[in-house]
Amino acid sequence: MIRDEISVSIQTLRWKCIESRAYSKRLHYGRFALSPLRKGRADTIGIAMRRALLGEVEGTCITRVKLENIKHEYSAIIGIEESIHDILMNLKEIVLRSDSYGIREASIYIVGPRNVTAQDIILPPSVKIIDTTQHIARLTKSITSDIRLQIEKNRGYIIHSSNNYQDGIFPIDAVFMPVRDANYSIHSYGSGNEIQEVLFLEIWANGGLTPREALYEASRNLIDLFIPFLHGEEQNIDGMNKKKGSNMLPFPLSHVLTDTGETKEKIEFQHIFIDQLELPPQTYNSLRRANIHTLLDLLNYSREDLMRIEHLRKESVEQVLEVLRKLFAIDPPRN
Repeated sequence: MIRDEISVSIQTLRWKCIESRAYSKRLHYGRFALSPLRKGRADTIGIAMRRALLGEVEGTCITRVKLENIKHEYSAIIGIEESIHDILMNLKEIVLRSDSYGIREASIYIVGPRNVTAQDIILPPSVKIIDTTQHIARLTKSITSDIRLQIEKNRGYIIHSSNNYQDGIFPIDAVFMPVRDANYSIHSYGSGNEIQEVLFLEIWANGGLTPREALYEASRNLIDLFIPFLHGEEQNIDGMNKKKGSNMLPFPLSHVLTDTGETKEKIEFQHIFIDQLELPPQTYNSLRRANIHTLLDLLNYSREDLMRIEHLRKESVEQVLEVLRKLFAIDPPRN
């Protein structure tokens, strides 16, 4: 029975990955369980998580293609089997992964005859192709193909006007969602006033993120949405406290000032994510690659430990330490 398969505690919510499969490089499946929940809570969490998984998780894709001397997408190039429209559709389907924000440039430079695949794309270091075998075009003659690409990381989708083509630049309808589908189901057990629920989440992802990574990011985004409600004082429309002359920190004061013991402090620090510290993108990405996601993670590192993190320069370490001192009056321990 499901109740026997999942280890639950009456006092503590626990989640567990109960199934994980990779059907292909571009299709991953994960099934997760959260329990024990009071009656009604599983549905509340399930609805929110499904919407966050499908709409709030960020992905990376090609958003623009530049082709020299091409006037419209239904043009044909002698020596290329596919039409421009087909090439654009193939580029749209390529699955990418990136830890960097902002616009990145990539290119394809190939001499035919040969097949052109995703492996032929020259990428910036921060971007990775999930499936290098994805087909782009087939060159049937000894011609040169020079294609410029624009890559972005975002969420949701962007639809471009079909008439928005100029100077050989073709915007691509971008679907940034790495989660292809998400469902939830609920199992109830017990009777009377002792009814408990188990929430099951099923996630299908395209490989740009794994289902586990998508679940983490969706959860973090939901937490970020509720953080403003944890402020001790109500804000006016202009973002200032009603109390004159008082400015709000970018996260709840209760997460910083704790006086009820180390355990509570650790619990609160684990709900402050490093993207709330407004660090420079390069510093933020270096910390994430080192699996530092929360303030609690960061506080487990000494100054010397931070200096040993790959791509984290001395100036960046000093910047991190200054943020900790300024916002939390904390100095990380020395080795």
